Amino acid sequence: MSESGAAGRGPSFDHVAVATALRFGVCIRPVVLERRDTVTGARELVPVPCGHTRESVCPPCAKKHKALRTAQCREGWHLDHEPEIPRAEPTFDQTGLMYYRSDLVKALADAERDGNTAEQTELREEIAWADEQLTALGMRGKSPVIESATTAGADPVDDGGNVDSCDDDGKEDGSRRRSTRRREDVPELPRLPVAARTVGREYAGKYRPSMMITLTMPSYGRVHRDDGTPVDPDGYDYRQAAWDAVWFSRLLSRWIQNLRRAVGWNVQYFASIEPQKRGAPHAHIALRGTVPNRILRQVTAATYHQVWWPRPERMIYDGDQVPLWDREAKTFVDPNTREPLQSWADAMEATFDGDEPAHVAQFGEQVHAKGILGGSEEANRHIGYLCKYLTKSVDEVLEATTARQQDHYGRLHETLCRTPCSDRCAVWLLYGIVPKSAGSRMQPGRCKARAHRRETLGLPGNRVLTSEKWTGKTLGDHKADRMEFVRRVLAAGGIDKPEPDPRRYTWSTLAAGTRVPSRAHLLMSAIAERIAWQEEYDRAVRAAEPPSGDGAANASAIGSTDDAQQR
Repeated sequence: MSESGAAGRGPSFDHVAVATALRFGVCIRPVVLERRDTVTGARELVPVPCGHTRESVCPPCAKKHKALRTAQCREGWHLDHEPEIPRAEPTFDQTGLMYYRSDLVKALADAERDGNTAEQTELREEIAWADEQLTALGMRGKSPVIESATTAGADPVDDGGNVDSCDDDGKEDGSRRRSTRRREDVPELPRLPVAARTVGREYAGKYRPSMMITLTMPSYGRVHRDDGTPVDPDGYDYRQAAWDAVWFSRLLSRWIQNLRRAVGWNVQYFASIEPQKRGAPHAHIALRGTVPNRILRQVTAATYHQVWWPRPERMIYDGDQVPLWDREAKTFVDPNTREPLQSWADAMEATFDGDEPAHVAQFGEQVHAKGILGGSEEANRHIGYLCKYLTKSVDEVLEATTARQQDHYGRLHETLCRTPCSDRCAVWLLYGIVPKSAGSRMQPGRCKARAHRRETLGLPGNRVLTSEKWTGKTLGDHKADRMEFVRRVLAAGGIDKPEPDPRRYTWSTLAAGTRVPSRAHLLMSAIAERIAWQEEYDRAVRAAEPPSGDGAANASAIGSTDDAQQR
């Protein structure tokens, strides 16, 4: 009997193709796009990597993404010079289009004063077109909202409080404004002018250490140390834990802002968000430069985030009886009385009568900080720790191995499903409030946002947060650096690989019904191409020495040349 027969049924062709792709580091879920040559007009179907960041979905793509994040963390942590961010100057076309937009805004103001409704509509459409063209020409950010002549220039009401020291969500659309005064139950913070420098202090003329900081959330009840489950599940504050998880990223952003104001310079960071065993998020933060521990503890104790929303204390609709959409009233109504539910604007107006927000998020008392020198073994170990779980989802990190853990994570997920994640969340309908932008397609209590999924447990955003001047580069820039390194190695070996002109080709998704090659065929083509690239790269390395310095380290970090020649 053959070896395959003794082991059971043999693998299928697709199974072997996937296993081979994994062996050679080829994406196993390629996406087929149509590429058109603008010069010759030729069209062809090109498979491109899926780019997924989870190892359970596509290990090769997740591995490449983790390598990029690791390189980004290493390059910026102990930077000894100010990073340069190239800024393109406005072009002639951009300034000309801005001049045209200015005329349109002036004409719109005149039309509003004259009461010409038809002309106002036409001018607003033309302004929207101009904004789209500016974006297409490379303008960053969004264009300002066009205000009417009656509201333009109106100043917001300020009671003299510290405007930037309070976090408020649920901003009102009307004329009423909430006080921005700091809470009285939190300590005050020093407020210094923030200098532009991002590099830390140098010690003894040659040492420039940085820091590794860990921030955790407060206690929601006693937990078992071995598995993080609560000692008393009925006494565990699941509501506070769910709200804190949803607003964790906002709280961390406020902590960074307060830290910069407390120390007086533009602190840069690389933060990795991970769940603890109990399911609460915590942040590992690599800071460039050093900050006294006293300041860190002071900033942590004084940082908070307020959510000024209606207080969803009692769920009115829980079960089969849920609000219904009324076509005539164009809102949701009670299923029994047919009375319209409270609108979001009315619910927000009612919050002015209370002094307490719907939720206040704060960090716990524990702050772990450690100074680390660049280039040391300790720095490499902490970089690996920061990027350890980047290829895993929250539910993969928190794998429930006992019935007690399954009950705990299930109860936390159930609470998150009843916790509103935004002012447009469908969960608000269960509390008798119609959220913003509600329509007939909205299903009460069923919000598709990532905050309600079991795989995230309230951590819907990016698992890695970096400041703009950490390296002065985007993740795409770091990928371009790796591709450029491969091109230099090939050029040193006599192999010329010029960078393709991105303006020559246009990419588009396939139309419905387009026949594409089978997955196995795509994988075989990608494997053959990958092997050819690797042989070409190895031949170039043998023909010429790699670049001086850390060429060997860079070559091992790259690991493959397909990134340099994908598109």
